[in-house]
Amino acid sequence: MLAIVVTDEAAGMAGMTLAERPEPDAALNDVVVQVHASGFVPTELAWPSTWTDRLGRDRTPSIPGHELAGVVTALGYGTTGLSVGQRVFGLTDWNRDGTLAEYVAVEARNLAPLPGDVDFTVGASLPISGLTAWQGLFEHGRLQAGQGVLVHGAAGAVGSMVAQLAREAGAYVIGTGRAADRQTALDFGAQEFVDLENDVLEDVGGVDLVFDVIGGDIGKRSAGLIRAGGTLVSVVGPPEARPADGLAVDFVVVSDRAQLGEVVQRVRDGRLRTNIGHVTALDDPAAFSPRERITGKKIIRVRP
Repeated sequence: MLAIVVTDEAAGMAGMTLAERPEPDAALNDVVVQVHASGFVPTELAWPSTWTDRLGRDRTPSIPGHELAGVVTALGYGTTGLSVGQRVFGLTDWNRDGTLAEYVAVEARNLAPLPGDVDFTVGASLPISGLTAWQGLFEHGRLQAGQGVLVHGAAGAVGSMVAQLAREAGAYVIGTGRAADRQTALDFGAQEFVDLENDVLEDVGGVDLVFDVIGGDIGKRSAGLIRAGGTLVSVVGPPEARPADGLAVDFVVVSDRAQLGEVVQRVRDGRLRTNIGHVTALDDPAAFSPRERITGKKIIRVRP
């Protein structure tokens, strides 16, 4: 099969090459999926799991990509809940070969059915962004209706999902980003917008929940905005500052079939829009070349 492989951590995206790789087999509790579309997060190339297994052993050449939408082609022994020919989408294991390939082996529990009226491109854009938003808001942030939520990067792939889900849950949503992101953030559900380059973040006042995808100085200053009992949720590592009378939580997203179902149902009924920034083909030489800044999710179409 054709796949994108990486062998040199120092090379970054320039080291991503298209190569022939063996098709995967379905191990215990696995399924093999014919990938139609894959999401890609460029920061994957800085994750240790891209280069080593859980025991720290080199696993290159490895195949990046962890989001997919496709069709099940084989079932491993003991697999339940899915069938050959079924449309699925989901989030693959961080330490295994990924989804920038024509086929991928995935634990069945990491996948959910993809309804026939949802395009594969849309399905592949949902797992990391949708699950990160869901888990950060409802599991870790314990969001309640009527609370104020500050969403950093509200025009991005994750932030736009956070803004929409928080708004639907009855929160008051304040988005942040660059000046050029203002209208996009408002279109995706933010009721106010803070230009981090020109506005004063502290003018926001107190909020119950900060969802941080930026970190650094912005993350540290955000801790001071948390009301008593509130939560700073980070997806960029442990917060450097903690709220004086609240919680600070950092987490790594995990796959969850039920939550994937919640996310895709909202897409189907119009309550949630995915934020796709760029779509390209697996065999496009420019697919992984440095580009101008793109707000939104990068999707690789593996099959036409």
